[in-house]
Amino acid sequence: MLSDLLQFGPAFFAIAIPAVFLVGLSKGGFGGGLSMLGTPLLTLVISPVQAAAILLPVLLLMDAISLYNYRGIVDWAIIKIMVPAACIGILLGWATASMVSDSWIRIIVGAISLLFAANQITKDLLKRNANTPNLFAASFWGCFAGFTSFIAHAGAPPYQAYTVPLKMEKMLFAGTSVIFFASINTLKVIPYFFLGQFTSDNLATSASLLPIAVVGVLTGVVLVKKISQNFFYRFTYMIMLIIGCKLIWDGRPALLALI
Repeated sequence: MLSDLLQFGPAFFAIAIPAVFLVGLSKGGFGGGLSMLGTPLLTLVISPVQAAAILLPVLLLMDAISLYNYRGIVDWAIIKIMVPAACIGILLGWATASMVSDSWIRIIVGAISLLFAANQITKDLLKRNANTPNLFAASFWGCFAGFTSFIAHAGAPPYQAYTVPLKMEKMLFAGTSVIFFASINTLKVIPYFFLGQFTSDNLATSASLLPIAVVGVLTGVVLVKKISQNFFYRFTYMIMLIIGCKLIWDGRPALLALI
């Protein structure tokens, strides 16, 4: 296993360790879209497909820890609508992956993240009431989250576009998010297996990052319990704004192609 790890030099682990820790914080319920930073950070040193494949076993461990810590804390009404809708989105993503530009998907998802974060900040400033649950909206955003998660590993902004305005109690919001994304990640195992990315080298690297994953998740769980409800949502808005800007920046080739 040591020889497998040596192919990834210090530069890789200098990026991978903080990337996995940030993803762990998100999986622990803190920071929402922080999980979206993992793959982009790793693509600075390895290919996107390999980065996603190395992260997937790590994500599954994180999901297992989070599911245990948030057991029983979930809004099943949201899960029962959004997870099946996400499955449809994943199938649509698989069917159209070769026809849809990753850059345009990133731009669209980034714009959604920015608009909804700005909208929620405005609502908070004006002290407007939270949104009420809506079957059509939950189905639409669940499907969109599954689609963008498959195409560009960017499922958080569409998911949060529906759930953040509901203003659930912070622990309930975190627990419901954990169930939703654990379901999606499990569904991704088969496609990544057929991509041939679960090599001994990649799995050995995943195993080396597991301790960081555990620390990140447990830290996230503790932070959610300690911080106030208002700070929790303000921090979520900030992350949505950062992720939105990052996605639009990553999608800039599509915009430059129009010039």
